[in-house]
Amino acid sequence: MGPFVPELISDQLNLVVALVLGIAFGAVLEQAGFSSSRRLAGVFYGYDFTVLRVFFTATVTAMSGVLLLGYFGLLDTEAIFVNPTWLVPAIVGGIIMGIGFVLGGYCPGTSVCAAAIGKIDAMFFIGGGLLGVFAFGELFPLYGNFYDSTSLGPIKVFDSLGMSQGLFAFLLIAVAVGAFAVTTLIEKRVNKLSAPSLEFKSRRHIAAGVGIFALGLLFIVLPDRKTSLVDKVSDPKYVASHPVIMMDADELAFRIVDREPNIRIIDLRSTDTSASLVLPGEEKIAVRDLFGKEWLPIFSQRHLKKVLVGYDESQERIAYLLLQELGYENLAVLKGGFEAFDKTILSPGPFVPTGSRWDADVKAFREKAHGDILKLIAENKNKGAKEPKKTKKVQGGC
Repeated sequence: MGPFVPELISDQLNLVVALVLGIAFGAVLEQAGFSSSRRLAGVFYGYDFTVLRVFFTATVTAMSGVLLLGYFGLLDTEAIFVNPTWLVPAIVGGIIMGIGFVLGGYCPGTSVCAAAIGKIDAMFFIGGGLLGVFAFGELFPLYGNFYDSTSLGPIKVFDSLGMSQGLFAFLLIAVAVGAFAVTTLIEKRVNKLSAPSLEFKSRRHIAAGVGIFALGLLFIVLPDRKTSLVDKVSDPKYVASHPVIMMDADELAFRIVDREPNIRIIDLRSTDTSASLVLPGEEKIAVRDLFGKEWLPIFSQRHLKKVLVGYDESQERIAYLLLQELGYENLAVLKGGFEAFDKTILSPGPFVPTGSRWDADVKAFREKAHGDILKLIAENKNKGAKEPKKTKKVQGGC
């Protein structure tokens, strides 16, 4: 299932939901006629474009759901696995699969659907597919280098085209509606007597086309939720009008030395900065990763004091206000950022008296905290650096 925020479905329940959805998916395929090799092959001969319509409908529906759920913060789109692309091998593989589709009348998924209702040709198709998998594995050394060639990584189409995801969504919807219209005309000419499109009611399809176009236009103007929220809390006027709770270096040092269980340090500094000191018990989280569902167990605990530590206060304030917008509570900003903590506790210069009666106590505390915290940092370092928590990408597909 998708990485919903909050986590509506646990990993254990996922298996049950997947089974139910798989059965429902097969039933829908069978009802749509995908168990018929003649109907499936019809898209290549022009007499039946049901396959194209179903695929485009599924694509537009899934895309719209992902965009809308992501906009409303109900889906962590960063946790969705994107299949890496090997361009030339993918093209060759697509050609081979297309030839197999035409000759056999099925694709792997529809062959299982047809075999489930007793189609003999589908059973032979599955057997041929299994033999192909075995042959592919045995002969892999012959073309292993080609298989790994022209790697483009986990690219997204709209990124490679240099356009926004909203514009790409609109263009895909336009292509889908256009394909529906053109293939309907072709189908009626090639299959004049029994074309599936003869049963279409024009008014309903025109209304549906207008509605989906309107949705496409909405996607063009629909801002990316993460970007819009970060821009909102980064605006100087917004920052000035929203005060934050501060925690100074001495208080944070006291809480660390006291090993207070109800405090969690959130380090916003780059994980690439290997030279930076890692404070005891901290979690390294980039600002844009604060949206991810994997951090819900930390931020949603109201009894935990979440202290944000960044390069400076401005970075911390943005993260603080962003977490507030996301509905989290019990937050604090380290006054002066990590630099102030470093100069006060970790690498202090000569103590500068303030004229307070507590100067001697403050000086003694900082000296003790300096040694204790550096000792804790060294112990953690000897145990091995704690790797930043990585998002487990959610995979899926047909």
